[in-house]
Amino acid sequence: MAAFNKFNAFVEDLAERVHNLGADTLKVMLTNTVPLATNSIRANLTEISAGNGYTAGGNSCTISSSGQTAGVYKLVLADTIFTASGGSIGPFRYAVLYNDTPTSPADPLIGWYDYGAAVTLLDGETLTIDFDATNGVLTVT
Repeated sequence: MAAFNKFNAFVEDLAERVHNLGADTLKVMLTNTVPLATNSIRANLTEISAGNGYTAGGNSCTISSSGQTAGVYKLVLADTIFTASGGSIGPFRYAVLYNDTPTSPADPLIGWYDYGAAVTLLDGETLTIDFDATNGVLTVT
């Protein structure tokens, strides 16, 4: 899996209580637009078109665990799978994690993964966003 890159606004959003990472609806969307660390909301990026197994807004994530031990918070998400059905999905290069719950700001960005080159899933192919079950998606110290 590609390395996780955080959006700068995520840090401020944590401090200002925008996120409740243990309870909010987190999603992963696919885009071919280069994310910038300075992007702050989902509307800053152009999502790939819905269809052929890809739903607008992307896949909802299942929170496996969310908590702190010895002053270190860790968020662990279950893997999510995109499956092309009835045609292709893409091209896309980036998988973007965002919070679908807050309304102000709407859909604040958390981070993204860069696959290094554009990817197109052909009919029947899958892409697993393999979140790190041991170290978590992110930690806050």
